[in-house]
Amino acid sequence: MRDTPNRDTLNRDNVLELLRPGSFVRLLDQPHDLPPFQLIHCRGGRCWVRQQSWGPFLHWEVAHRRLGRIA
Repeated sequence: MRDTPNRDTLNRDNVLELLRPGSFVRLLDQPHDLPPFQLIHCRGGRCWVRQQSWGPFLHWEVAHRRLGRIA
């Protein structure tokens, strides 16, 4: 018999953290010396972020799962 994950584990893995536009986020593997990114918006599992020093017209698209909110 194969060892398969139970339903609770699968549901927990599919839950994404609610990230609000304007909040600051970090990449899961982001170096500590790089400042946090400002979240522009998320749609369809993708999020657009920017560094404040980049200005309002330059942004970066990343997978929602790669982002974590900072306190």
